Amino acid sequence: MKTIKILGSGCANCRKLEAVAREAAAAAGVEAEFVKVTDMQAIMAYDLLATPGLVIDDKLVSSGRIPTQAEVRQWLAS
Repeated sequence: MKTIKILGSGCANCRKLEAVAREAAAAAGVEAEFVKVTDMQAIMAYDLLATPGLVIDDKLVSSGRIPTQAEVRQWLAS
């Protein structure tokens, strides 16, 4: 099971990123646990320059933008 973290304050872009990530995981048939991280101390631990951020299995894969479903599926596969 993958752990997917959405880093951000809970803004509209953070919610959109979570929706894209959930759809990508479902389309790829990947079982995942989704965690929302809103605490700024915890977010800064990932060396994030801009939110929203996407972390898959404790690796920051995207920040400051909303990736496509195809990008997320690729990250989930690796």
